[in-house]
Amino acid sequence: MPGVAVGALALAGAVALPGQGAFAEGGRGPAAASWKADVADGFASVNALGQNGTYGGRDGRTVTVRTLADLEKYATAPEPYVIVVAAAITMDPKGKEIKVASDKTIVGSGTSGQIVGGGFFLGQGVHNVILRNLTIRDSYEGTWNDKEHDWDAIQMDGAHHVWIDHNDLRHMADGLIDSRKDTTYLTVSWNRLQQNNKSFGIGWTENTTADITIHHNWFRESEQRNPSADNIAHAHLYNNYLQDDPGTDINSSYGNYARGNTKMVLENSYFQGFRNPVIKDSTATLVQRGNVFVNTSGRNESGGTAFDPKAYYSYSLDPADRVPSIVSSGSGPTSAIGATG
Repeated sequence: MPGVAVGALALAGAVALPGQGAFAEGGRGPAAASWKADVADGFASVNALGQNGTYGGRDGRTVTVRTLADLEKYATAPEPYVIVVAAAITMDPKGKEIKVASDKTIVGSGTSGQIVGGGFFLGQGVHNVILRNLTIRDSYEGTWNDKEHDWDAIQMDGAHHVWIDHNDLRHMADGLIDSRKDTTYLTVSWNRLQQNNKSFGIGWTENTTADITIHHNWFRESEQRNPSADNIAHAHLYNNYLQDDPGTDINSSYGNYARGNTKMVLENSYFQGFRNPVIKDSTATLVQRGNVFVNTSGRNESGGTAFDPKAYYSYSLDPADRVPSIVSSGSGPTSAIGATG
């Protein structure tokens, strides 16, 4: 067992709802006064590798940025920062990925925080990073299966304790999220991944050490890697919504994919219209529980024994038949997160 989960978030005047941290009484969005204190759930909450959960730049100053120069200045600084992105910032040159340092929260201010034409890179050993409430979009160069531009929205190579939450990721030249080279203690929650060839790739390693939680994400108009998980020690996927409707521009080739020696637990997710919704390599183990499949076709596989996620952290499942409404209304940037007024 790699560690123990951080205790539940306790905030005056707020209540905790499954998977979404602190919420205002009677409302759907995070309490405006409390978002800075939000901490990750899932594997990003586990104490390990000298890091106690994932809380980003909570212990540092809060700064508001509207220019690329200021965003890069604070994101790459050695000190902890909460960086509030309050404008649409265009990367120059196109495809630029800012190299984020440890102990950072980069959060969009309400629905106004955008990164256009580039993204973020978290390198070896970078840890305790939160990327939240951002729209990251439009590095696409017009070539669908682009082999020349490795322009991701978020790329992680050997990072740990990262929380990617409530973002809208779309229309990039390469992947929306690439979790590579033993990146671990990662939670990806409440995001929209859409209008892309390759959504979320995990692997690029012969080791089987990574621990990853993926929940309440909306994959739509996405061809592949929804996600593709290669050589993951513990991949826990639950309450995700995978949607491929007729008449859209992009058709799915597969949904959740357990590759290599991955151990995957897949719970209470909703697959709508996907081809090959769940597939596994012969060397992988994949346990399915409580998933819903509507108008899907092709491979839908499981086999072997994987692991018990509750041995690592606590979580609550939403009913699978409610996932489309819960995730479509609750994912992506929201006005309360990042509010500084």
